[in-house]
Amino acid sequence: QVQLVESGGGLVQAGGSLRLSCAASGRTSNNYAMGWFRQAPGKEREFVASIRRGVGDTRYADSVKGRFTISRDFAKNTVILQMNSLKPEDTGVYYCAADTDGSIWLPPPIGSRQYNYWGQGTQVTVSS
Repeated sequence: QVQLVESGGGLVQAGGSLRLSCAASGRTSNNYAMGWFRQAPGKEREFVASIRRGVGDTRYADSVKGRFTISRDFAKNTVILQMNSLKPEDTGVYYCAADTDGSIWLPPPIGSRQYNYWGQGTQVTVSS
């Protein structure tokens, strides 16, 4: 079992920044892929970013490329999502997820069905 707890959400004006954290506990591993997803009211959950080992092993949704950065602190079992130049359309509940079954030789997944552990989510609201 893996437990994931997100933090760092809040209300920010357009153009501002937020830093989300996801703390993992339980049966953790540096080989797991980790992802961030978000869900806006009335919309389906969508992929934001994912990471496996490090900087060169990351993937981003086109809508956040150049503005968001995902990283890992292996010593603290934490995944960070640094969000800059926020837009109102970034508003939603942000979820952290872990893929404990995928091959370490594959890129980190972008599909939500490939992740088998999820956090409870943290609200991000960007005002215009």
